[in-house]
Amino acid sequence: MAQKELEKVYEPKSVEQKWYEVWEQRGYFHATVPSDKPSYSIVIPPPNITGVLHMGHALNNTLQDILCRWKRMSGYNVLWMPGTDHAGIATQNVVERQLASEGKDRFELGREAFIERVWQWKAESGGQIIGQLKRLGASCDWERERFTMDEGLSTAVREVFVRLYDEGLIYRDNRLINWCPRCHTALSDIEVEHEDKAGSLWHLRYPVVGSDQFLVVATTRPETMLGDTAVAVNPADERYSHLIGRKVLLPLVNREIPIIADDYVDVEFGTGVVKITPAHDFNDFEMGLRHDLDRINIFDES
Repeated sequence: MAQKELEKVYEPKSVEQKWYEVWEQRGYFHATVPSDKPSYSIVIPPPNITGVLHMGHALNNTLQDILCRWKRMSGYNVLWMPGTDHAGIATQNVVERQLASEGKDRFELGREAFIERVWQWKAESGGQIIGQLKRLGASCDWERERFTMDEGLSTAVREVFVRLYDEGLIYRDNRLINWCPRCHTALSDIEVEHEDKAGSLWHLRYPVVGSDQFLVVATTRPETMLGDTAVAVNPADERYSHLIGRKVLLPLVNREIPIIADDYVDVEFGTGVVKITPAHDFNDFEMGLRHDLDRINIFDES
């Protein structure tokens, strides 16, 4: 039998592609149902279709691949289920940047056409991501590949949501969110980058009701004053202990609001008196819950 001459230069791309195709054709990655073998399953953390895979994906999926291949060699019926995630607002932003480069926006395009454009992006980006996973040698069961917006998955999500609601495990309530005035939608905490900026400390005088005294409030956010529903002092601060339980008059709107005591207040910050705006500050929101304060929203969606 004639032997093929050994190549002088190893070309991993052609070799790896050849053997990967063989593995797929022979069904080495396919989980059989039913099976007498013990089961082992991993659902891939679905990459977002906002671009391409990075080194973190390569590391994470290599570790999963090691586990799956080890379990197969140990006699398990292994399912490594692949898929991609729609990523919501992050994908929308990618598509909007594409439109902007063409001199268009989502409002000009209209809802239906914009959604269709998003699905086009999913086909492009999602296909590229799957191709990258295959080039990594990922031993996923590609016959079971899913996308988080697939109708079957959406039906399952609705079913589980209703079950959890019926069991009293889901409820509706008011809380502070990260609101995007451009997108007109809420953003999750992981989609928000916190940035510290140097600002000014403003001092505002709040008249104490029934006296000629004033409480001087130190704040970095005077613009939210119209939403104040209390002013707070530290219960251990003797400068203001005699005023706890009384009321002050909110400037400009002349609304009476209570003077409350809360350990959260830092006696060393500013004057030791802070304005409480539960609808516009996360710390104030928690204090508002503790003291049953009203929440007054002074902003609109834009």
